[in-house]
Amino acid sequence: MMRNGGQLLVECLIALGARKGFGVPGESYLAVLDALHDTAGRLDFVLCRNEGGAAFMAAAWGKLTGQPGLCFVTRGPGVTNASIGIHTAMQDSAPMLVLVGQVGTDMRGREAFQELDYRAVFGTMAKWVVEIDDANRIPELLSRAWITATTGRPGPVVIALPEDMLSGPASAPALTGLARIAEPAPEPAALAEALALLAGAERPAILIGGCNWTEAGRAALQGFAEASDIPVVAALRYQDMFDNHSPCYAGDLGLGLAAGVRKTMTEADVVLALNTRFGEISTEGYTLFQVPTPRQKIIHVHPSAAEIGKVYIPMLGIPAGPNAFVAALTPVQGPWADWRKRARADYEATFDLPPQPSPVDMGAVTAHLREVLPEDAILTNGAGNFTVWPNKFFRFGPKARLLAPQSGAMGYGIPAAIAAKVACPDRTVVCFAGDGDFQMTCQELGTAMQAGAQPIVLILNNGTYGTIRAHQERTYPARVSGTDLHNPDFVMLAQAYGFHAERVDRTADFPAAFARALASPTGAVLDLAISAEALTPRQTLSQMRATALSARDRG
Repeated sequence: MMRNGGQLLVECLIALGARKGFGVPGESYLAVLDALHDTAGRLDFVLCRNEGGAAFMAAAWGKLTGQPGLCFVTRGPGVTNASIGIHTAMQDSAPMLVLVGQVGTDMRGREAFQELDYRAVFGTMAKWVVEIDDANRIPELLSRAWITATTGRPGPVVIALPEDMLSGPASAPALTGLARIAEPAPEPAALAEALALLAGAERPAILIGGCNWTEAGRAALQGFAEASDIPVVAALRYQDMFDNHSPCYAGDLGLGLAAGVRKTMTEADVVLALNTRFGEISTEGYTLFQVPTPRQKIIHVHPSAAEIGKVYIPMLGIPAGPNAFVAALTPVQGPWADWRKRARADYEATFDLPPQPSPVDMGAVTAHLREVLPEDAILTNGAGNFTVWPNKFFRFGPKARLLAPQSGAMGYGIPAAIAAKVACPDRTVVCFAGDGDFQMTCQELGTAMQAGAQPIVLILNNGTYGTIRAHQERTYPARVSGTDLHNPDFVMLAQAYGFHAERVDRTADFPAAFARALASPTGAVLDLAISAEALTPRQTLSQMRATALSARDRG
């Protein structure tokens, strides 16, 4: 059947299982936009306000669903705007396809209008970059891109689509479906060796990461950990992959690392590292484990062999998918009951907080959210000191999810929350955003309004770029530079986008305001009055400054 390349591309995406795509229109892929005109209800285009927001939404979709998030952007400025989401998807190991227009094949190499060499620009940022010159190769290369994005270590794939290829004729048959790729299972002898190493330990620990867990895999992991009585620690922003209410859950290796979690990792003698890539934050700057040969015996299990031994030389490396690996595990026993109890007690102790020196006390707010949010709530956040609240003081049960960027990208939270509402319209989605973080992508509230995917947004409004201000006070005390924020009226701004919106000036007012937010059919934005003094839960801004000044005077 003869049709153009844009139509064939859309047919193939539908056959692969795509149902939603996020993007900003551009003349370089008009043929794709035209093909999407006829696919409502099968493949819907979510119109975004900036390509960075669209890319964040696609990255979050991949992290939440395990299927590639689709990002449609135009060439040059469009895709460079989207680069923040591409980088985030790579660091999150989240599957994503970036479908970007390209100059016509007859224009390449002349620095034509908005021309980029995508392989050069994104070759180190994405998992794979490909340009499709022949429309009849769309089924072949799109299928490969989908499989590349979802297997091994998942990640983003950039697909460049020359304008004349998309508008030109295509006679190749569309895909009829997606190949089933079995998750790699552990080799039996390696599995037996791993279990023997754990059984011979005195202080074993399990470290988990990655977003490609299935519900069955997570249940099997929890069953193994609890039957074996081994503490489980999550890598940065993957604490939702294990039930935080389990007696085996012992915290996360995130920013603001708790002393008890650090102790668990440094004192462990055998660490089963499942599906994690040993990032900088999750290793506290590569100090929790010695590079390249850790003191701990590391059993590193990862679906990509390229991740095993990349930073640390493991005692045993097993190329296997996380779900296939845990399905093959049998419980082990050993003399570590007190060790597990201590790790859990240290985690529980992190919830003991002093009152916060702020009109709205986020310790009390987060405690309230733990009580009232449904068990399948989805929390999102961008980057900033405020992320300590959803990341450290919320307990994720087996049905709750956290969408937060390992890349530390500001502005991720709002697009991620919108993507979550698009994917799961009946679930409660709450975005935590600092006032600076919110203003990175607040225009995407228009996307939410148009798509009918309006989450609840909590703006922790303290009038400063908090993370940088904290670093300033610790390094250059009393010399505030470039971090104070003069903000608009967030309530009026949110109302202009059709959201219910309120200013919350006292902790006591939050429960009623949040109840109204939950009841709003058009989402809600709550502007919370937070003092800059409350930059961290256990040290005020003034204490940071005083400590730094005292150290400087002594020096």
